[in-house]
Amino acid sequence: MGYLINGVEVEADEEGFLLEPDYSEDAVRAIAQAEGIELTDDHWTVVAYLRERFQEDGHTPNFRNMLKDFEASHPGVDWKTKLYELFPNQPARQGPRVAGLTKPFGKGGY
Repeated sequence: MGYLINGVEVEADEEGFLLEPDYSEDAVRAIAQAEGIELTDDHWTVVAYLRERFQEDGHTPNFRNMLKDFEASHPGVDWKTKLYELFPNQPARQGPRVAGLTKPFGKGGY
């Protein structure tokens, strides 16, 4: 399995996670299209957050930490509901996949 990004076939595992991170916007667009997601500004906010955490920590946060971080940085939003609206197939897994990152550690992306 893989994705066509800028005319180049990029390898992904059987779950659709890239084997190597791709930080381009084109990667996000290609993977989101394959996932059936129409990108909004909120998607891009989550993608930027996940990429930043991946670059800083070497992995993406689990769902509980995602909620905590978003509630602190963007108060007044029901982030649990919002994240599932944006990434209905498990935000801590589908989010990193759409962000062009490698497979998260553990069950919940931790």
